[in-house]
Amino acid sequence: MDSSLPSPGRALSEPVGSVHHTPEQIARARLWLAERDPVIARAHRATPPLYWRIRPGGFAGLVKMVVEQQVSVAAAASIWKRVEAGLGEVRPDQVLSHDELTLKSFGLSAPKVRYIRAIAEAVADGVIDFDDLHRLDDAEAVARLVALKGVGRWTAETYLMFCHGRLDVFPAGDVALQEAVRVAEGAAERLPEKALYMRAEIWSPYRGVAAHLLWAYYGALKRGEIAPPILGG
Repeated sequence: MDSSLPSPGRALSEPVGSVHHTPEQIARARLWLAERDPVIARAHRATPPLYWRIRPGGFAGLVKMVVEQQVSVAAAASIWKRVEAGLGEVRPDQVLSHDELTLKSFGLSAPKVRYIRAIAEAVADGVIDFDDLHRLDDAEAVARLVALKGVGRWTAETYLMFCHGRLDVFPAGDVALQEAVRVAEGAAERLPEKALYMRAEIWSPYRGVAAHLLWAYYGALKRGEIAPPILGG
């Protein structure tokens, strides 16, 4: 491992939002990955430099990810703007001070209202402490998050990637990642979630970088900026 790269342990030891992975660090991690896996090497060659953007975390950060689930980017942005305007500040006490009908008036579906209220109650009851979450290792942090109603493994893993900047988290249940791997491998079918988790083990301790790279690769494929590789020729 290149000692100049940030390690997963370093990411865990810093407060939420303080982790900043420079383009140079991500570039070195990409090379490390590409040297070990031809699938990553194909995505690496086809994809320009990456920027790891850390977004705000905590209660509001997790609630925003719940809001964004299963809706378009534009719809999520519109709903989130209404949620922020309606609550004034996205805090557990503010959520719990509004009834379900009012929360639904912000554009939230009934299930999402239940999930967001459940997360707020968990914070109020001391079940989860977002200030303490970053001190847990990846597996412990995922387990703590998925224990919350409405938070599945994908949400937990993407939260830790985007809000904590954790380098070794890989949300294998993500369809775009499954498809990116399928195309890069020239396979007929996508790997199911469990198999992709196993496949990604060789990318540790930079599975998060691999995920960012594969997402970028998939996006470029979808936009027609690059063509699928011709394998076996």
